[in-house]
Amino acid sequence: MDRFTCISVFVAAVDEGSLAAAARRFGLSAAMAGKYVSALETSLNARLLQRTTRRLSLTDAGHAYYIRSKQILEAFDEANREASDSQSTARGVLRVAAPVTFGAMHLGDVVARYMEAHPHVNVEVLLNDRYIDMLTIGTDLAIRIGRLPDSGLVARRIAPCRMTLCASPDYLKRHGTPRTPDDLQRAQRLAFSEAVSAGDWTLVDKKGRTFDINGPCRMSANNMQMLLAAALAGAGVAYGPTFVFGAPIARGELIALLPAYRATELTIQAVYPSARHVPLKVRRFIDHLIESFGDAPPWDR
Repeated sequence: MDRFTCISVFVAAVDEGSLAAAARRFGLSAAMAGKYVSALETSLNARLLQRTTRRLSLTDAGHAYYIRSKQILEAFDEANREASDSQSTARGVLRVAAPVTFGAMHLGDVVARYMEAHPHVNVEVLLNDRYIDMLTIGTDLAIRIGRLPDSGLVARRIAPCRMTLCASPDYLKRHGTPRTPDDLQRAQRLAFSEAVSAGDWTLVDKKGRTFDINGPCRMSANNMQMLLAAALAGAGVAYGPTFVFGAPIARGELIALLPAYRATELTIQAVYPSARHVPLKVRRFIDHLIESFGDAPPWDR
């Protein structure tokens, strides 16, 4: 039997919840749909579906095969659309993974404008501060900040991620304003525990000399918005990205510290599985991200 049809029927059976529903989608009998799936399992020498009279369920092998197969079919459909003369419209479901705070603070408006410009695309956003296997969960692209682990993923730069030190006027009134990096060693430091080197802060002066501020922190948290709230409440000195702390600094709710020193600058990137046959919905979204943020993102203006 044709392998492509076998895969298509298998994916449809999982999506629809039954072989009968998959059969209707392709104009087949339920028995023939079952034969296509059985032929696929035989060719793979693996059980993909557990069948009962009432329901279908995926085996472990079937779950992994379903995710990859669905991506292949979507890429094939996208390639067909791109090859056609009428291809000018992004379609389908766009699945995006992003860090929690960045997504919550800055992606809502961006995604809303993307959906308005592309009415045939639905968007699913997964917010998580830990790196996830994009292929395992079927994500089209992920927004990642900082150093990327070695992988076969393709990356495009979206915007800079500048870091800053800051504290509330109340904290500085009670504890004094740090004037040198050494002063920070005695400060009540608030740290992001999911950073590559949590609690290790690096500053560079105008002569290029590096100062490492490390040691115990008064408070650490795995969520930047919580650290922001703690800093606003006067709990201590926070070190983090300007996409979190830039607006409160601009409003005077927080004070940027040690302006003569430069903090580390990271990069915000969009990563996706392959540079070949990138779906139109993904290309358009990445272009939209770059246009929305760029070298002078809104939080730094």
